[in-house]
Amino acid sequence: MAQNKTTENDLSVTDFLNTVTDETKRKDCFNLSAIIAEITGFTAKMWGPAIVGFGSYHYKYESGREGDAPLVGFSPRKDAISLYLSSQFDNRDELLAKFGKHKTAKACIYVKKLSDVDVEVLKEMVNNSVARISSMYP
Repeated sequence: MAQNKTTENDLSVTDFLNTVTDETKRKDCFNLSAIIAEITGFTAKMWGPAIVGFGSYHYKYESGREGDAPLVGFSPRKDAISLYLSSQFDNRDELLAKFGKHKTAKACIYVKKLSDVDVEVLKEMVNNSVARISSMYP
């Protein structure tokens, strides 16, 4: 079975975030890191070369594939900041409706900048996502 590419490592989160060339996105990423650390109680760690993750859990699918993943994560991508939360956390649709300017994929939520979204709603989404993942993978 193939080895997961996105694993926790000892790379510096600060060094990584300082490589973000857009000043607003860089500041937003540092602020986002502080917000998520405060909500989760976990220290930011690098997962692979480009994901900032908080906490971890071990998953095992029926297919036999298993691995570790961050409970919550984000990555500053070219067009937006990708937020990695559970795709099934409590009140997801209601919270996203109040969240502000964003786009979604299955489990990813994309924001251009933090000033476009409601940080209090973000905090609730992070809490609900962590609770969901923790209940699925105790």
